[in-house]
This record gives sequence, C-alpha cells and structure tokens, in this order.
Amino acid sequence: MAYSTVQRGSGPWHILPSNVVLRTQRVTAFSSAVDGQYRAVEGGRPNTKDYWMFFPNTTSYSLYFKYGDSFISPFHDIPMFADETNRTYNMVVEVRRWTNAKMEIATKEPLNPIRQDIKKGKLRYVHNCFPHHGYIWNYGAIPQTWEDPSFVDTNTNCKGDNDPIDICEIGYRVANRGDVIQVKILGVMALVDEGETDWKLLAIDVNDPLAKDLNDVDDIEKHMPGMLKATHEWFRIYKIPDGKPENQFAFNGEAKNREFAEKIIAETHEHWKALVQRNEDARTLEGSRAAERHKPHQLVIFLFRTHRTVV
Repeated sequence: MAYSTVQRGSGPWHILPSNVVLRTQRVTAFSSAVDGQYRAVEGGRPNTKDYWMFFPNTTSYSLYFKYGDSFISPFHDIPMFADETNRTYNMVVEVRRWTNAKMEIATKEPLNPIRQDIKKGKLRYVHNCFPHHGYIWNYGAIPQTWEDPSFVDTNTNCKGDNDPIDICEIGYRVANRGDVIQVKILGVMALVDEGETDWKLLAIDVNDPLAKDLNDVDDIEKHMPGMLKATHEWFRIYKIPDGKPENQFAFNGEAKNREFAEKIIAETHEHWKALVQRNEDARTLEGSRAAERHKPHQLVIFLFRTHRTVV
C-alpha cells in the first residue's frame, strides 16, 4: 500500500522521507448505513500528538447527500439521522471499547478530524476503573448536534460542554475508530462534568443481535443486567485517578427513557443549526466550507496548511 509523506515547511509543500506519513491510501475497517460508503483515513502515528483522522466520501450516502470524492466533516456533513422514519441515528465512533486513548472530533479544526485530546501538552487517556479496562462501550458522538455552552439546561441547571452530544453504543461488536454506524437510541444519562451539562446517550447498533430486543431503557437491564449500573459507576469515578472529584448527575443518576433522550437530541440539533446559521466560529465551520470550495487534492494541502506541522 503506497504512502505519501507531507510536512509543512517555510515554503511550498514537498515530499519528504518516510519519517512523516500521510496515509492517504490507508482505509480502516468501516461500517455505515449503505455498504460502508464512509471511509476513515488516518494520518500521523497513533498515540502521538500529531495523530488525526478525517473522512473522505467517495459515493452517495443513503438518501441524504452525495459528495463524490470530496472530503467531509464528521461534525457538520454526516446527517444526524440514518433513517428518520425508523428513528435511527448516525454515530461517529471516536473510541473503541476497551481502549484508553481519549479520542474526539476536533470541532475547531478544519474538516473536524478525530484527534487525541491534549491537556497541558500531554495526550489524554482514561484510567482503568476496576474491574473494567478503558471505555466500557464503543464511544462517540451524533453528528449535527451541539451542546451549546451559552444555554443553561433546565434539567441540570448547567451550560453545555461545547461538543456534539456523546453516545455509548452498548452492543457486542468492538467497533473501529472512525466507524459510522446506525444506532437505535435507548435512553440517556444527565452527567454534570465539572459544572457542565454532558449528556450521555445509550444506544445499540441496529445490526447487533440484541437490537431487536432493545427498544427502551428498561430493556437494557432485562437483557444486559448490570450495564446501566456499570455505566453510571464508570462516569461517576473515571476522573478520580486524575485527582478530580467524582462526577455528579441530574435525576439522581437515573437513566431517562428513549422518548426523553430523543427530545434532548432534537434540542442539541437545533443548537447545532443555530451555530451554523450564526457562523460564530469560522474555524469550526471551515470543514464544510472547504469541502465546497476545493477539489479533493487541494483539500489535502488546505488541511495541512491550517494544521500544525505533521511530524
């Protein structure tokens, strides 16, 4: 498989030796609504500060849009619904189950690649919370949603955390980072994380063997006993090893049902639409605008000119 090597220099872009790798041809295993038509492309080295992932689209996706060979933003360009009639949603997988690296959609980066979170110059990982290893579900976000940091949620009395709404996929398959999967919403927990509203959706991959049996939050305990308790406990304690206090919850930690969860999703979708309309943060929205302005080969150059040097 051929690799291209790209580095930002003081002058024009140029090809360099293989110490810097842009894997424009490497495609991770993938799942999506229609025959895996979204593909995730990696760049840099995993577990380094320069690791990133972005999404080129090569064919039309489901019934919503067609990008041809254009690059897209997983935050703005992938539709929230996979199938609105059947109430299934698209989920962008940021973190594989049983892994520790804190990967997330970079909402302020051009094209919004998946990056590992950095704090005080160090890559972030979640600690193992006994008896679990890393994240206990496939973890990610629903595109075209946004928890508005200026909006005080009446359920939590806290403002949003400035990110797409988080989602925990509780099925059996260990997904791949960058997968776009169709999920059925089952419920939601209202986490209050360091004074911010941080909703945690609970969902099941529609292709999971248990999907036909799981339709609401009460079905989780029936068919996956212990999952709700483990999820609550994990979110409560996972920051304690970093010297932080345990997280708090609204509703005394109770997981609310599917109807309530979908109302929260709809609310965050409206906040996302308002963000796009206001165009308050040009960098956040640059991914979508760039996809309209540039051809794919130009987008690669555009991406790296607006990022830090890839090393």
